[in-house]
Amino acid sequence: MSQRDLKEAFISNLNGTTLQEVGLGSFLTPLCLISRGLMLTLYHQAGGTLPLPLPLISHLLLDFCVLILPLVLSCTILSDALHQVILGLAFISACVLSYIYRTNSHCSSRPPQNTVSNFLQSHVQFNQLPFVTIFRVFVNVKTAISILAVDFSIFPRRYAKTETYGTGVMDFGVGAYVFANALVCPEARGKNISGSKVNHIVKQLLSVWPLVVLGMGRLVSLKISGYHEHVTEYGIHWNFFFTLAIVRVVASVLLAVLPASRAWVIALLISGFYQLVLETSGLKTFIIHNKDREIGFLHANKEGVFSAAGYVAIYIAGVQVGLYVMQPRTQVRQWLKALFNLFLGSFVLYTALFTCQTLVEPVSRRLANLPFCLWSVAQSLFFMTCLGVADMVLLFSKRTSGCHLVPSSWNPHKKQPDSIYDKKTSDIERHCLVQAVSRNQLLFFLLANVMTGLTNSIVDTLSCSSSFSLVVLLSYMFVNCSVIGVLHHCGVTVKFW
Repeated sequence: MSQRDLKEAFISNLNGTTLQEVGLGSFLTPLCLISRGLMLTLYHQAGGTLPLPLPLISHLLLDFCVLILPLVLSCTILSDALHQVILGLAFISACVLSYIYRTNSHCSSRPPQNTVSNFLQSHVQFNQLPFVTIFRVFVNVKTAISILAVDFSIFPRRYAKTETYGTGVMDFGVGAYVFANALVCPEARGKNISGSKVNHIVKQLLSVWPLVVLGMGRLVSLKISGYHEHVTEYGIHWNFFFTLAIVRVVASVLLAVLPASRAWVIALLISGFYQLVLETSGLKTFIIHNKDREIGFLHANKEGVFSAAGYVAIYIAGVQVGLYVMQPRTQVRQWLKALFNLFLGSFVLYTALFTCQTLVEPVSRRLANLPFCLWSVAQSLFFMTCLGVADMVLLFSKRTSGCHLVPSSWNPHKKQPDSIYDKKTSDIERHCLVQAVSRNQLLFFLLANVMTGLTNSIVDTLSCSSSFSLVVLLSYMFVNCSVIGVLHHCGVTVKFW
């Protein structure tokens, strides 16, 4: 077999992992965020004042070591010890938080119960949508890690995309990426349609030209370079950029005609009807078993074309969640209630998922069937809830310790403007890796794809040792993060339209 055939075989015919293991991974990123925040808080308490911002390279190294390094290790050499890693981080974070709380309680005249009560009643302010920004950033980061790591033997095969049925970590990443885009789309932000609906639809058609161009560029570059492809993922000519473009246009047309406030009903109807078609027609058999891809475009790209229906449903469900999260809230208690409702929504969808898997069929990213849609939304809600709780823990730490310059979604409400405080906060955000990726998310995704191709052309990923594979992956992520960090520090936003 040629090197290309070996790499294609390496990422084919896989069955994924359990729903529980994918769910367990949702705790790691929030714990990393908490760890970074508590480290900065302890530094503040030890020194009396926190000299922020540190030099750019110091912030970059801190964020890389605390936020990126654990994610790379968790999907490589520590993948079999994920339980222990998460329990260890949770225990250490709980001890540090308890220390901070007790230290400041002794210094305060207020009883401990009043501290918690006052915290729940306190008001907060924020510049970006709480925990949604972090969710979108880390979906991007985990995608960047996975698209290269999957080509190394150090990456567990159960985490890779499944062939037909199953729940791989990368399968969830695809659904989460679509869901993340929907959270901040114009419909989710409640923007009204200006002008006629026809003009709006035309505008949406024109707005996706960068995705179409990127899709064409990827297609041409793959064919010219002879880069290995997993054909049953989207087809011969189709790729994820085309799916994103189709989903954006179709969802915009539907939400221009139908009320966005009932987006969850639209999503359920689309995914339910699509599943009914799969079950009652020969479509499922055609997608899975028909091997003849030479007849025409539809045969060659059947996975990409038909799975778009499922991704449209996921996108529209994301619009509904975005509308809910963006409702005005200023009190800690109100945000805690919102987080509880997101968790409740995840629980209900997981219950529906288990029912579907028992009575209908398992999750299939290749089909983007109803169980896949339910799983993508349920797991996304659960991950968002975990990130929201982590941000709430950081807010409590900031309020308790008096160290307000720790990066997080929320800040304690200030009664009067403070120009010095605002300047320091702005400087910290200018050094924050999360904010850097958030500023240029599409560029980060494109850079990761280009670096993945370059790495595969230089390194024989299949024959690398575990230690060398880890060095390559960490170097790759450090380059990606450094480029995006420098651009953010210089205030550069790269837009493609």
